[in-house]
Formats: sequence, structure tokens, C-alpha cells
Amino acid sequence: MDEVEVVVAHSERATLRVGEVFLKVDADRARMDAEVAAMSLAPVPTPAVLWCEPPVLALAALPGAPLGHLGGPSTGSRAGWAAAGATIRQLHDAPLPPRPGRAGRSAEELAVELDEECGLLVASGLLPADLVARNRRVAEAALRPWTPAFTHGDLQIAHVLVADDEVTGVIDWSEAGRGDALYDLATFTLGHEERLDDLLAGYGGDVDREAIRGWWSLRSLLVVRWLAGHGFDPFAPGCEVDVLRARM
Repeated sequence: MDEVEVVVAHSERATLRVGEVFLKVDADRARMDAEVAAMSLAPVPTPAVLWCEPPVLALAALPGAPLGHLGGPSTGSRAGWAAAGATIRQLHDAPLPPRPGRAGRSAEELAVELDEECGLLVASGLLPADLVARNRRVAEAALRPWTPAFTHGDLQIAHVLVADDEVTGVIDWSEAGRGDALYDLATFTLGHEERLDDLLAGYGGDVDREAIRGWWSLRSLLVVRWLAGHGFDPFAPGCEVDVLRARM
């Protein structure tokens, strides 16, 4: 009998693996429905939906391995990173999905959330004031008008699978929808900033690198407290706090 592997688990959702099947447990029915809908619309390889009986979604495993992990070394080749960039471009150029995604908040909404979060980070003593202030200034570059694209919304490096320098699948679509394409690019290269050129070689076009750097700071500032409160360690080497320190 196959063992049950806990892939990720926190108070909002959990993912289990049993052999070649992933079971995603999510109490938010709307989020699960949105994930299934996004996978059906995305013009890139996605897991096959085996069945969906809320609160559980069963997905088939995909071949391949991530190019790396946040906090770990990048194991992918330059060609693999370029292939990932080309796949992300294909997604961003696709017809817009009907709903806004995680990357779809306006600059005004983000600025309010960011100011509040920065205040809480300093008041709680979780991060020093100078580190927060410096990254708050860097984050300004991400707070700009943008043209909506079909975004994944949680495009961590572990969510794109590659084999023989070809993308075999993109997983975890619960945050997908209309949004800022550069949010996806920044999320994918978070902690692996030195691979941005390789990614953009496949993505192509004229990309605002300052906005991507802004997103590295903005995204990290917004998630540090959440991660620390849900059993994750943003202070681990190469993770969010190190990303913030790199801006100093």
C-alpha cells in the first residue's frame, strides 16, 4: 500500500500525496472551483483532475522536477529556466480568465496593505525598522499601473516541473486569475534572483526589471508574518528575510 505523504498543511488547506495521486483539501469551495476552472483555461500543461468532491480535489501526479526550491540551490540548467520563461509567457499571453487573481490587486490597494503590514512588522519586533523602511522604498517600483494578464498568482519555483529542459507541468492554481504578469516572474525568481536573466531569455520582450525587484521586496514584506504564524520559517537561509536583507 502506498504511504501518505503530507506535502503541505496549514490552517487554510492541506495537500497529501498517495502514490501518483495528490489530494488537495480546502474548506473554501470557491477557491477550489476557481482552481479547477483556471486549469481548464490555462494553455500550459496542468495536472489532470481525477475527481472533485469538495472539500477534496484529486489530481494526477505529473512527471518532472522543480528547477529548485526557495531556500535551496537552483538545480536547473539555463535551458530549463528559459523553457520555464517561455511557458510563463504563453500563460500571460492567453485570453484573460473571468476572475481577478492574487496578483490582481491595484497599486492603491497594495500600498494600503503594505503600509499596514510594515507597521505591524516593526511594532511586533519581527523585523528591524531600517530593514522594513529600505524594502518599503524598493517596493514602490511595483506599485504602478499594469496591463492585466492571465496570471498563476502563486508561481513559486516548486510549482513548475521540468524534465530534459522541457516544462512538464504547472501545479497549484488556486490563486490564478487576472493580474500583474511581473508578480509571477518575481515570485518564480524569489530567492534565485541570479537566474532572472535565464528566465527572461525564454520569456522575451521588454520587461521592467525594477518592478520585479520591487515585487521581491513587496511580496516578502507581505508574507513574513503570515508564514511565521502558519508553521513556516521566513528566516531560513535563502528565504523571505534573506531576500529583504539583500536589498540592503
